[in-house]
Amino acid sequence: MKHRGLVLIGMLVLLLGATAGWAAPKADLYVSAAASLKDALLEMEKPYEAKHDVRLIFNFNSSGALQTQIEQGAPADVFVSAALKQMDNLEKKDLIKKGTRRNLLENEIVMVVPRDANINLKDFKDLALASVKRIGIGAPASVPAGQYALEAFKKLGLWDKIQDKAVYGTNVRAVLSYVETGNVDAGIVYRTDAAISDKVKVAAAAPAGSTEPVIYPAAVLAGTKQPKEAAEYLAFLSGPEAKLIFEKYGFVVK
Repeated sequence: MKHRGLVLIGMLVLLLGATAGWAAPKADLYVSAAASLKDALLEMEKPYEAKHDVRLIFNFNSSGALQTQIEQGAPADVFVSAALKQMDNLEKKDLIKKGTRRNLLENEIVMVVPRDANINLKDFKDLALASVKRIGIGAPASVPAGQYALEAFKKLGLWDKIQDKAVYGTNVRAVLSYVETGNVDAGIVYRTDAAISDKVKVAAAAPAGSTEPVIYPAAVLAGTKQPKEAAEYLAFLSGPEAKLIFEKYGFVVK
Protein backbone atom coordinates (compact mmCIF):
# COMPACT_ATOMS: atom_id res chain seq x y z
CA MET A 1 0.00 0.00 0.00
CA LYS A 2 2.83 2.32 0.92
CA HIS A 3 4.61 1.54 -2.40
CA ARG A 4 1.46 2.35 -4.37
CA GLY A 5 1.18 5.65 -2.54
CA LEU A 6 4.75 6.60 -3.43
CA VAL A 7 4.13 5.78 -7.08
CA LEU A 8 1.02 7.96 -7.09
CA ILE A 9 2.91 10.83 -5.47
CA GLY A 10 5.69 10.49 -8.06
CA MET A 11 3.20 10.56 -10.91
CA LEU A 12 1.54 13.62 -9.41
CA VAL A 13 4.88 15.45 -9.19
CA LEU A 14 5.61 14.67 -12.83
CA LEU A 15 2.14 15.81 -13.87
CA LEU A 16 2.42 19.05 -11.96
CA GLY A 17 5.88 19.64 -13.41
CA ALA A 18 4.63 19.11 -16.95
CA THR A 19 1.66 21.44 -16.50
CA ALA A 20 3.97 24.09 -15.01
CA GLY A 21 6.27 23.95 -18.01
CA TRP A 22 9.01 22.04 -16.18
CA ALA A 23 11.97 21.02 -18.30
CA ALA A 24 15.12 19.04 -17.67
CA PRO A 25 18.12 21.13 -16.56
CA LYS A 26 20.12 22.55 -19.44
CA ALA A 27 23.56 21.17 -20.15
CA ASP A 28 26.48 23.31 -18.98
CA LEU A 29 28.79 24.31 -21.85
CA TYR A 30 32.15 25.69 -20.74
CA VAL A 31 33.69 28.19 -23.14
CA SER A 32 37.29 29.35 -22.63
CA ALA A 33 37.77 32.50 -24.69
CA ALA A 34 40.33 35.27 -25.12
CA ALA A 35 39.59 38.34 -23.00
CA SER A 36 39.18 40.51 -26.09
CA LEU A 37 36.07 38.50 -27.03
CA LYS A 38 34.20 39.19 -23.80
CA ASP A 39 31.76 41.86 -24.98
CA ALA A 40 30.84 40.15 -28.23
CA LEU A 41 30.32 36.70 -26.71
CA LEU A 42 28.31 38.02 -23.77
CA GLU A 43 26.01 39.86 -26.17
CA MET A 44 25.29 36.55 -27.90
CA GLU A 45 24.86 34.59 -24.65
CA LYS A 46 21.16 35.05 -23.80
CA PRO A 47 19.84 34.85 -27.38
CA TYR A 48 21.79 31.64 -27.92
CA GLU A 49 20.65 30.06 -24.65
CA ALA A 50 17.04 30.91 -25.48
CA LYS A 51 17.24 28.80 -28.63
CA HIS A 52 19.42 25.94 -27.40
CA ASP A 53 19.33 23.49 -24.54
CA VAL A 54 22.53 24.73 -22.89
CA ARG A 55 23.78 27.12 -20.27
CA LEU A 56 26.95 28.91 -21.38
CA ILE A 57 29.66 29.30 -18.75
CA PHE A 58 32.47 31.60 -19.88
CA ASN A 59 36.06 31.80 -18.77
CA PHE A 60 37.70 34.94 -20.20
CA ASN A 61 41.44 35.36 -19.80
CA SER A 62 44.66 35.63 -21.77
CA SER A 63 44.96 32.82 -24.31
CA GLY A 64 48.17 31.60 -22.67
CA ALA A 65 46.51 31.34 -19.26
CA LEU A 66 43.57 29.50 -20.80
CA GLN A 67 45.90 27.09 -22.59
CA THR A 68 47.60 26.26 -19.29
CA GLN A 69 44.26 25.75 -17.54
CA ILE A 70 43.08 23.38 -20.29
CA GLU A 71 46.34 21.42 -20.11
CA GLN A 72 45.85 21.09 -16.35
CA GLY A 73 42.35 19.67 -16.78
CA ALA A 74 40.13 22.68 -16.15
CA PRO A 75 36.57 22.14 -17.46
CA ALA A 76 36.33 23.42 -21.03
CA ASP A 77 34.31 22.35 -24.05
CA VAL A 78 35.19 25.09 -26.56
CA PHE A 79 38.36 27.18 -26.83
CA VAL A 80 38.66 30.44 -28.77
CA SER A 81 42.21 31.80 -28.80
CA ALA A 82 43.46 35.25 -29.79
CA ALA A 83 46.46 33.68 -31.55
CA LEU A 84 47.41 30.53 -33.42
CA LYS A 85 50.24 29.60 -31.04
CA GLN A 86 48.07 28.52 -28.11
CA MET A 87 45.77 26.45 -30.30
CA ASP A 88 48.79 24.89 -32.02
CA ASN A 89 50.19 23.88 -28.63
CA LEU A 90 46.95 22.19 -27.60
CA GLU A 91 46.65 20.46 -30.95
CA LYS A 92 50.18 19.02 -30.62
CA LYS A 93 49.09 17.49 -27.32
CA ASP A 94 45.90 16.03 -28.85
CA LEU A 95 43.77 18.24 -26.59
CA ILE A 96 41.46 19.53 -29.32
CA LYS A 97 38.89 17.39 -31.11
CA LYS A 98 40.12 16.44 -34.57
CA GLY A 99 38.37 18.11 -37.47
CA THR A 100 36.79 20.90 -35.41
CA ARG A 101 39.49 23.58 -35.57
CA ARG A 102 38.73 26.64 -37.69
CA ASN A 103 40.01 30.20 -38.09
CA LEU A 104 37.14 32.30 -36.82
CA LEU A 105 38.15 35.98 -36.75
CA GLU A 106 40.85 38.52 -37.52
CA ASN A 107 41.83 41.60 -35.52
CA GLU A 108 44.44 44.39 -35.59
CA ILE A 109 47.06 45.65 -33.16
CA VAL A 110 46.91 49.37 -32.32
CA MET A 111 48.50 51.87 -29.98
CA VAL A 112 46.03 53.71 -27.74
CA VAL A 113 46.44 56.72 -25.48
CA PRO A 114 44.12 58.36 -22.95
CA ARG A 115 41.48 60.44 -24.73
CA ASP A 116 42.65 63.59 -22.96
CA ALA A 117 46.36 62.84 -23.39
CA ASN A 118 48.71 65.78 -23.73
CA ILE A 119 51.37 63.74 -25.52
CA ASN A 120 50.90 63.75 -29.29
CA LEU A 121 51.80 60.25 -30.52
CA LYS A 122 51.27 59.40 -34.19
CA ASP A 123 53.51 56.40 -34.79
CA PHE A 124 54.78 53.36 -32.88
CA LYS A 125 58.28 54.86 -33.10
CA ASP A 126 57.07 57.82 -31.02
CA LEU A 127 57.07 55.48 -28.02
CA ALA A 128 60.82 56.03 -27.84
CA LEU A 129 60.29 59.74 -27.06
CA ALA A 130 61.54 60.89 -23.65
CA SER A 131 58.05 62.23 -22.85
CA VAL A 132 56.66 58.66 -22.87
CA LYS A 133 57.43 57.18 -19.46
CA ARG A 134 55.24 54.07 -19.27
CA ILE A 135 53.90 51.75 -21.98
CA GLY A 136 51.27 49.11 -21.25
CA ILE A 137 51.59 45.76 -23.01
CA GLY A 138 50.30 42.29 -22.30
CA ALA A 139 52.84 39.95 -20.72
CA PRO A 140 54.36 38.35 -23.84
CA ALA A 141 54.73 34.94 -22.20
CA SER A 142 50.97 34.44 -22.00
CA VAL A 143 49.12 37.32 -23.68
CA PRO A 144 48.90 37.20 -27.50
CA ALA A 145 48.45 40.98 -27.75
CA GLY A 146 51.72 41.31 -25.86
CA GLN A 147 53.38 38.79 -28.17
CA TYR A 148 52.25 40.81 -31.20
CA ALA A 149 53.43 44.03 -29.55
CA LEU A 150 56.86 42.58 -28.83
CA GLU A 151 57.09 41.29 -32.41
CA ALA A 152 56.29 44.76 -33.77
CA PHE A 153 58.73 46.51 -31.43
CA LYS A 154 61.56 44.20 -32.46
CA LYS A 155 60.86 44.50 -36.17
CA LEU A 156 60.77 48.28 -35.85
CA GLY A 157 64.03 48.35 -33.90
CA LEU A 158 62.28 49.80 -30.85
CA TRP A 159 62.49 47.15 -28.15
CA ASP A 160 65.96 47.99 -26.84
CA LYS A 161 64.90 51.63 -26.55
CA ILE A 162 61.58 51.12 -24.77
CA GLN A 163 61.68 47.84 -22.83
CA ASP A 164 62.44 49.65 -19.55
CA LYS A 165 59.17 51.56 -19.98
CA ALA A 166 57.03 48.43 -20.26
CA VAL A 167 54.23 47.86 -17.75
CA TYR A 168 52.87 44.34 -18.18
CA GLY A 169 49.22 43.34 -18.00
CA THR A 170 47.82 39.86 -17.35
CA ASN A 171 45.53 40.20 -20.36
CA VAL A 172 44.65 42.77 -23.01
CA ARG A 173 41.75 44.21 -21.00
CA ALA A 174 44.12 44.92 -18.12
CA VAL A 175 46.30 46.91 -20.51
CA LEU A 176 43.25 48.82 -21.74
CA SER A 177 42.42 49.66 -18.12
CA TYR A 178 45.95 50.98 -17.54
CA VAL A 179 45.45 53.43 -20.41
CA GLU A 180 41.92 54.41 -19.35
CA THR A 181 43.11 55.30 -15.85
CA GLY A 182 46.21 57.15 -17.05
CA ASN A 183 48.57 54.72 -15.33
CA VAL A 184 50.49 54.45 -18.60
CA ASP A 185 51.07 56.99 -21.35
CA ALA A 186 50.19 54.52 -24.10
CA GLY A 187 49.20 50.90 -24.49
CA ILE A 188 49.15 48.21 -27.16
CA VAL A 189 45.77 46.50 -27.54
CA TYR A 190 43.50 45.16 -30.26
CA ARG A 191 41.45 47.59 -32.32
CA THR A 192 38.30 45.91 -30.97
CA ASP A 193 39.33 46.74 -27.39
CA ALA A 194 39.89 50.37 -28.31
CA ALA A 195 36.43 50.47 -29.88
CA ILE A 196 34.60 49.57 -26.66
CA SER A 197 36.15 52.37 -24.58
CA ASP A 198 35.26 56.05 -24.64
CA LYS A 199 38.28 56.83 -22.45
CA VAL A 200 40.97 56.04 -25.02
CA LYS A 201 41.73 56.90 -28.63
CA VAL A 202 43.73 55.12 -31.29
CA ALA A 203 47.00 56.94 -31.96
CA ALA A 204 48.36 54.52 -34.56
CA ALA A 205 47.97 51.03 -36.00
CA ALA A 206 50.88 48.62 -36.07
CA PRO A 207 52.73 49.22 -39.35
CA ALA A 208 51.97 46.77 -42.14
CA GLY A 209 54.17 43.70 -41.91
CA SER A 210 55.33 44.39 -38.36
CA THR A 211 53.27 41.52 -36.92
CA GLU A 212 51.88 38.22 -38.07
CA PRO A 213 48.15 38.38 -38.96
CA VAL A 214 46.06 38.47 -35.77
CA ILE A 215 43.97 35.33 -36.23
CA TYR A 216 41.48 33.89 -33.71
CA PRO A 217 41.17 30.10 -34.06
CA ALA A 218 38.39 28.13 -32.37
CA ALA A 219 37.92 24.42 -31.69
CA VAL A 220 36.01 21.87 -29.65
CA LEU A 221 38.24 20.37 -26.98
CA ALA A 222 39.01 16.66 -26.92
CA GLY A 223 37.92 16.37 -23.30
CA THR A 224 34.46 17.86 -23.83
CA LYS A 225 31.59 16.20 -22.02
CA GLN A 226 29.11 17.87 -24.39
CA PRO A 227 30.44 17.11 -27.92
CA LYS A 228 27.12 17.70 -29.69
CA GLU A 229 26.40 20.97 -27.90
CA ALA A 230 29.99 22.16 -28.32
CA ALA A 231 29.89 21.49 -32.08
CA GLU A 232 26.58 23.34 -32.37
CA TYR A 233 27.97 26.36 -30.52
CA LEU A 234 31.08 26.43 -32.68
CA ALA A 235 28.89 26.29 -35.79
CA PHE A 236 26.86 29.21 -34.41
CA LEU A 237 30.03 31.29 -33.92
CA SER A 238 30.75 30.80 -37.62
CA GLY A 239 27.20 31.64 -38.68
CA PRO A 240 25.37 34.79 -39.82
CA GLU A 241 23.92 35.81 -36.42
CA ALA A 242 27.31 35.79 -34.73
CA LYS A 243 28.90 37.48 -37.74
CA LEU A 244 26.77 40.59 -37.26
CA ILE A 245 27.76 40.90 -33.61
CA PHE A 246 31.45 40.22 -34.22
CA GLU A 247 31.49 42.88 -36.93
CA LYS A 248 29.69 45.31 -34.62
CA TYR A 249 32.68 45.05 -32.28
CA GLY A 250 35.19 45.51 -35.10
CA PHE A 251 36.28 41.94 -35.78
CA VAL A 252 36.82 40.71 -39.31
CA VAL A 253 34.99 37.40 -39.77
CA LYS A 254 37.00 34.81 -41.65
